[in-house]
Amino acid sequence: MIDLHCHILPQVDDGATSWNQTTEMCRIAAQDGIRHIVATPHANHEYDYDRKRFESMLETLRASCGDLLHFTLGCDFQFSYENIEDVLIRPGWYTIANSKYLLIELSDFSLMSIVRRGIFRLVGNGLIPIVTHPERNLVLLQNPEKVLELIECGCLIQVTAGSFTGHWGQRSQRMAEWLLRRDAIYAVASDAHDTRFRPPILSAAYERVCSLTKNAVAQALFIDNPSAIISTERASRKEVLPKFPTIDGP
Repeated sequence: MIDLHCHILPQVDDGATSWNQTTEMCRIAAQDGIRHIVATPHANHEYDYDRKRFESMLETLRASCGDLLHFTLGCDFQFSYENIEDVLIRPGWYTIANSKYLLIELSDFSLMSIVRRGIFRLVGNGLIPIVTHPERNLVLLQNPEKVLELIECGCLIQVTAGSFTGHWGQRSQRMAEWLLRRDAIYAVASDAHDTRFRPPILSAAYERVCSLTKNAVAQALFIDNPSAIISTERASRKEVLPKFPTIDGP
């Protein structure tokens, strides 16, 4: 499996607090069946995003893990005016590897009219926004149909694995399943921050998705679609188009 959203780099945000914890997170992920992790430090008003520093840290992580795990650098991008202005100037500073894919985190107080304008700017400049954990966003929990509007605007949707297992509560679990039934999810990721409360585990959610729909859908959400995103070398020669699973029935 491939984990597109993981706060595994130590002491850069509210994720791993030490290299020892990062090492343990890697062990948990590998044991769970994860083979590739996208490290996604926050870029927001609280945490400065230093791409060059994080690349260097990721090289250290690659050297320590060998063939056990593979790593790519991305970003947990706060959808703010300042960030949007900056990503339009230097998109490669924030996107996953050298791709066009950008993980974006919406505020719990976002106005959809403003969000849509920002999305149109990103899409108009060739970026592909991936909205992270909408099932945990207070605004979208009240209006889940707004997530479908975001897809119509050109976004992909990433749901947190723990939402399918009830870790984030019944409302988030119901919304995750609602999105699954509507073929609205592109990828499932851990959004891991530590080893105990938010570990990098995907297998339980994978099994849950398999129980709710076809195994091929789980294959798409946890493996095939994330693989298309991180395959930047191939994407640079031939465009990788989003592949959405098909779900039968309500």
